[in-house]
Amino acid sequence: MNRFTLHELHCFVAVIDEGGFQAAAAVLNRSHAAVFAALAKLERQFGIALLDRNGYRVRPTEAGLSLYRRAQSLLGDAEALSLHAQQMAMGEETELNVVIGDLCPRSKILGLLSRFFAKFPNTRLQLHYEAVTGPWERLLNGEADLILHRIDKSDLQLEWIDIGTVSLVPVVAPGFLPFPITNAITPEQMRELTQCVLRDTAQHTEPRNYYVVGGASQCSVADHEMKKDFILQGMAWGHLPRFMIEEELRDGRLLSIAGRHFPGATEELVAARRRDRPHGPVAKQLWEALEAQAPVIERELAG
Repeated sequence: MNRFTLHELHCFVAVIDEGGFQAAAAVLNRSHAAVFAALAKLERQFGIALLDRNGYRVRPTEAGLSLYRRAQSLLGDAEALSLHAQQMAMGEETELNVVIGDLCPRSKILGLLSRFFAKFPNTRLQLHYEAVTGPWERLLNGEADLILHRIDKSDLQLEWIDIGTVSLVPVVAPGFLPFPITNAITPEQMRELTQCVLRDTAQHTEPRNYYVVGGASQCSVADHEMKKDFILQGMAWGHLPRFMIEEELRDGRLLSIAGRHFPGATEELVAARRRDRPHGPVAKQLWEALEAQAPVIERELAG
């Protein structure tokens, strides 16, 4: 039996993803005949039918679906190997994509990144801001080399550096509540008031709500800075990172309503990257710089 080629696997995966030969050919920039021939050759080599061609859309057979999953994994490994070879051949990366999440202490991280990339003028920093599940989506889709955000530490695709903990405090402006502040404020009381929440920047991930009172009126904003302004102006209430509001809590411009039903939250801030992706020399040095600075950032977040 002749060995199959990556080209044939690309054609097979594209036909299933696109639902037909013509669409796959357009995506791959190949002729319809070339894609059809690649699939026919695979089926001859394996001695099994990979596609059900009876319907309007081409569908995988049971055997084809099993092979499709393995082919996706193999093509992913081949892409990673190619990227790794390219990075070794070119030396320093031409660019790195870094995502700062909504929990990140921006000024501290931006200062660190500024100092770091000043040493690598040939590597361009592509910096992005994402909120809620947006950082995870970018990282898992291969659109980010590194994120600074919270993650699911049970995800074996990821490795991380602990940066510190971020306390989120439910706060209001003086005079916002029509009742006294106690440690027993209930969700039913807060449901009658507007809550300010962050807008999830993920495009294809199912949205998640954090610390949201169901049924309450909401205003959504892009980041915590705007959220803070809304709350300071008495337009809404919401949770804010403590490191952003220490001064306002001290001088009384913001009041904590933390209590039995609104205890606040603590999130773990990390630098995270994919384990299964190759990392070039500049990315590795950035990782080491974050490891070195992590204790300093953690102390500052702890106050």
